[in-house]
Amino acid sequence: MPFLFIVIILLIFIAVSCIKVVPQAQSYIVERLGAYQETWNVGMHFKIPFVDRIAKKISLKEQVADFPPQPVITKDNVTMQIDTIVFYQITDPKLYTYGVTNPLTAIANLTATLRNIIGDLELDQTLTSRETINTKMRAALDVATDPWGIKVNRVELKNIIPPEAIRNAMEKQMKAERERREAILRAEGEKKSTVLVAEGEKESTILKAEAEKQAAILQAEAEKEKMIKEAEGEAEAILKVQQANADGIRFLKEAGADQSVLTLKSLEAFEKAADGQATKIIIPSELQGMAGLAKSFAEVVKADDTKKVVKVDDTKK
Repeated sequence: MPFLFIVIILLIFIAVSCIKVVPQAQSYIVERLGAYQETWNVGMHFKIPFVDRIAKKISLKEQVADFPPQPVITKDNVTMQIDTIVFYQITDPKLYTYGVTNPLTAIANLTATLRNIIGDLELDQTLTSRETINTKMRAALDVATDPWGIKVNRVELKNIIPPEAIRNAMEKQMKAERERREAILRAEGEKKSTVLVAEGEKESTILKAEAEKQAAILQAEAEKEKMIKEAEGEAEAILKVQQANADGIRFLKEAGADQSVLTLKSLEAFEKAADGQATKIIIPSELQGMAGLAKSFAEVVKADDTKKVVKVDDTKK
């Protein structure tokens, strides 16, 4: 009875051990009596005890392989160290298991294709053509690994390490380039500064000239207005004087003044003219006649005075 119980427990243990659950993103390679039987994908599976065995568990996730630096020679005979990173994914577990003994070692050896690619490029092209090199490497590795059930998704050049002498020369070149750019930027800054200063002086001169022009215009307009006002004032004064003279003449006419009054007014006007600074005075003919009349009148008065003196003398005698 205990023996039967042990046998039942053993059979249950064997049955349970033959039940396998394949997790997500994995595949199991199952062999029967040493030969490939099938590939288990995600889910629960049952294998025959003592006949079937799980030969290999394979991850279907994308994997990364970082390979050590390897020496390569450029077209211009410069030796450098380049290490690569390969992103790959297993697409066929059976080919991956039976196609190659050590897939990672095989991929590492395939990266020697990098030597052929770099050998067609010069140093400067190698340093500036990473994307081109990555694309060519991925295409070459993808074709080579397809029979192994591997798909190469990407290849990246992690580091490109040139010789020490080349690095020093590159650093000096970069330093000289930076200094050149700095000198160019400084010169451009000084140029812009000079241009801005000149433009500022130009604008200042223009504004000053405009201000002087406006001031001159305003001053000329002020002088013009002044002269106009003065002329208008003089014209108004002359007009008033003439109006006063006209009014005086009109009053004289209305008062019935005779020729002697008019002559007297002419003499008064001539007296005012003689009081000026003029060196020459033109005397009207009417005034000359009046002067002769006045002289004759003076002689008559003088003769009368002489006669009066003679009579007085005679009386005394």
